[in-house]
Amino acid sequence: MGALPLVVDGHNDLPWALRQNGYDLDLVDVAKPQPQLQTDLPRLRAGGVGGQFWSVFVPCSHRGAAAVTATLEQVDAVHLLVERHPDDLALVTDADWLDAALASGRVASLLGAEGGHSIDNSLGVLRDLHRLGVRYLTLTHNANTDWADSATDVPRHGGLTRFGREVVAELNRLGMLVDLSHVAATTMHHALDVTAAPVVFSHSSARAVADHPRNVPDDVLERLPDNGGVCMVTFVPRFVSPGAARWAAEVHEATVAAGVDPRDLEALDAFSDAYPRPCPPATLADVVAHVEHVREVAGVAHVGLGGDFDGTTATPVGLEDVSRYPALLTALRDRGWSDAELAALAHGNVTRVLREAEAVATGLQAVRGPSLASIGLLDGTPS
Repeated sequence: MGALPLVVDGHNDLPWALRQNGYDLDLVDVAKPQPQLQTDLPRLRAGGVGGQFWSVFVPCSHRGAAAVTATLEQVDAVHLLVERHPDDLALVTDADWLDAALASGRVASLLGAEGGHSIDNSLGVLRDLHRLGVRYLTLTHNANTDWADSATDVPRHGGLTRFGREVVAELNRLGMLVDLSHVAATTMHHALDVTAAPVVFSHSSARAVADHPRNVPDDVLERLPDNGGVCMVTFVPRFVSPGAARWAAEVHEATVAAGVDPRDLEALDAFSDAYPRPCPPATLADVVAHVEHVREVAGVAHVGLGGDFDGTTATPVGLEDVSRYPALLTALRDRGWSDAELAALAHGNVTRVLREAEAVATGLQAVRGPSLASIGLLDGTPS
């Protein structure tokens, strides 16, 4: 058996965690151990993380220009982080560059925008994010956008609107990945119907294993081989533990009954922390179950890892921070995964998807220019 492969993880919220201290990289120097976080450079090294999609996330409470500004500040924070640690981090925007960074020993740093509200219904803003290095857009976060339904909101569009389909088309033309984490199952299917490139789920697990709306149903996983996409299994306890998923459903009902908006992350977290019954713990074995289920339904070429570290306060026992990926890979090896299969899971599949999306973009750009469509033109004035 060979050495464990390097991991390219689909989602980490360190940039948002750094925002709490005004992005003061002297105050929170990730070159040194930061026990209040789940991510720092020493633990990335210990965990064999060779590449990371840093989430440039803003909550759904940020709307319009405020959402765009906060997203740009997140992008700036990642650029500053990479500039501060050039021997450890490398900003990466394509698959060849990702391969080179993995070979160099630096952590390949990619950017993913979490939530379609970050573009404020503007394809021009989407193109600007691409110019700044962002390489995926999660179509929604916890709330619907004006053009796509979220998994955790009341359905409003039946999936994607006409403008939503245009967003997918422009993502394809740019070579940005269509990220279907957080979206409703109808949105997943609509996106798969119209995309010309493979999709990703940057941090989602399997709904058949833990029945949470943030997870991916089997009828969607079954479509990934034809699409070429990848479901990057996440570690968030309420998404991976069946007991924690049931607890989350109970808390959701209680928040609604109490008049608290469950789409508001801060309000939901505060309500959950005060809930009289604590969330049941999740374990590394729960995550193994999701990885193996996605492999069984979609195939080993369509599964990856998207831990969501520093985007969740609770983590599974055995997967407490970014240093713990070897424990997961070793558990899978002990269950019979070959070195080639582990490499596909850890980084090979997501690298392939990025490269295939770039090839699609090259073909589309030869026949089509930037979309000048607006949401007003395609859908009418947003309500």
